[in-house]
Amino acid sequence: MDEQRFDVWAAGDAYERYMGRWSRPVADRFLTWLDGDGGPRWLDVGCGTGALTATLAARYRPRVVLGLDRSAGFVASARAATPAPARFAVADAQALPVRDGWCDGVVSGLALNFLPAPGAAVAEAARVVRPRGLVAAYVWDYADGLAFLHRFWDAAVAVDPAAAALHEGRRFPLCHPDPLHDLWTRAGLHEVAVTAIEVPVVFADFADLWEPFLTGQGPAPGYVAALTPLARDGLRDELARSVPTRPDGSIAFTARAWAVRGRRPARGGSG
Repeated sequence: MDEQRFDVWAAGDAYERYMGRWSRPVADRFLTWLDGDGGPRWLDVGCGTGALTATLAARYRPRVVLGLDRSAGFVASARAATPAPARFAVADAQALPVRDGWCDGVVSGLALNFLPAPGAAVAEAARVVRPRGLVAAYVWDYADGLAFLHRFWDAAVAVDPAAAALHEGRRFPLCHPDPLHDLWTRAGLHEVAVTAIEVPVVFADFADLWEPFLTGQGPAPGYVAALTPLARDGLRDELARSVPTRPDGSIAFTARAWAVRGRRPARGGSG
């Protein structure tokens, strides 16, 4: 099965309903952990709908923050929703359209594992920051940290065993502390650190959990979109049976992301 054919990221509104509402609090906690020293120019690589870009602009107040994404749809959504000094453009994370040492920091939220060559992207980020500049990112812990997505794939496998090959926990081994630390170190970055960021994920009711899976945005919704109506109904019913519902009908989980940071060495020094 071609897993990547379900990795559709194009519609900003649909993404916000599916994962964006959980990624925004992660962006805020990520920047708190960075405790950045500011600087006038920042780059957000794989900016998506602009959640991290907007949070960074509000917290650090740089002269400019440039959000880049390969999805024209996401860039359009981010541009419409995010005021100056944020700017946005369609670009490849592996060939950033800025000169060496152009910015004070590069960040990336929830995008690294979807890149065909993440090592090349981190090396590009290291290239475009100034000496002692910061390079940092965060990714969802697909293997152990997204309980609601685990429930989804468990239900999918129960009705379609072939769906096991699509589980992001299997597909994205990068989303763990050791691989992230190694990726930053191989890019020549120093003072590398990794931490966990956890946020509550509460759905008002089962419809609030299920309906975002019908948007077609991302691996799980892409899988749902490819099902027949009968198979989709079977998956919905299996998922409804498996989730822990509170007396008021709400469904509560926790979501964990792994964040990593490092600095470009000073010129002529060891970092």
